[in-house]
Amino acid sequence: MALELVGKLIKVLPEVSGQSQKGPWSKQEFVIETLDASYPKKVCLTAWGDKVADLKQYANGDTLKATFSAESREYNERWYTELRAFRIELAEGDGGAAPAPRSAPAQQPRSAQPNQPAAVSFNSAFDEESNDLPF
Repeated sequence: MALELVGKLIKVLPEVSGQSQKGPWSKQEFVIETLDASYPKKVCLTAWGDKVADLKQYANGDTLKATFSAESREYNERWYTELRAFRIELAEGDGGAAPAPRSAPAQQPRSAQPNQPAAVSFNSAFDEESNDLPF
């Protein structure tokens, strides 16, 4: 399952590396803030292996599009979720629409706001049915 997230890079955490039976490994976590003008969300993703080198070419404040997969695993009756980014690129493919809401939100017409960046809707199952709370 591949998901996409468009947002501003706000923090790159220190790189972690080690040695396993299969050889050396490295990972680096980074935080992206979504471009939703009303309720921006911060999301921490993980880059593994050669994607760590790809991440180093971007600076804080860059608008990125991260394609990732979500996976959860259980350890000692607790669940841990990882968002593993397998493609990281500048969000220029959206026709320049991604940086526009931050630079000039008042100039955007109301009809253009639903066409903001294609961010992940974590509540997509509830959006289609009704606006009721899920509990």
